[in-house]
Amino acid sequence: MNKLQDLSAPIGRIFLAAIFIMSGLGKITNYAGTQGYMDAMGVPGVMLPLVIILEVLGGIAIVVGFKARFVAFLMAGFSVVSAILFHADFGDQTQLNMFMKNIAIAGGFLLIVAHGAGAYSLDNRQTKISQ
Repeated sequence: MNKLQDLSAPIGRIFLAAIFIMSGLGKITNYAGTQGYMDAMGVPGVMLPLVIILEVLGGIAIVVGFKARFVAFLMAGFSVVSAILFHADFGDQTQLNMFMKNIAIAGGFLLIVAHGAGAYSLDNRQTKISQ
């Protein structure tokens, strides 16, 4: 069971982070369209660089397990806020599904907040070095 736990931590981090890394890179390649969408939803498009930084660098930090609890807390908050701002049309089944997806992702990040990055992470390596 220990090996399964050790492997599930980095795989889980990769699965959680992949959507953010890909989304952040997609926002770079479609910058104007994304900025226009944000503006249309009432979110200032000037915030887009911060969103990209959080998604890409935060996603990479989660994958490698660097400052994972702090970054996971930020990503959980981002996921909840994004759900509320962009997917709160509960009359639309697709938007409801997107809302619930964001909430589920936030739950995954909160597990990292509670339990840390786990095995094969920079955080875990730093802890072992300092002991």
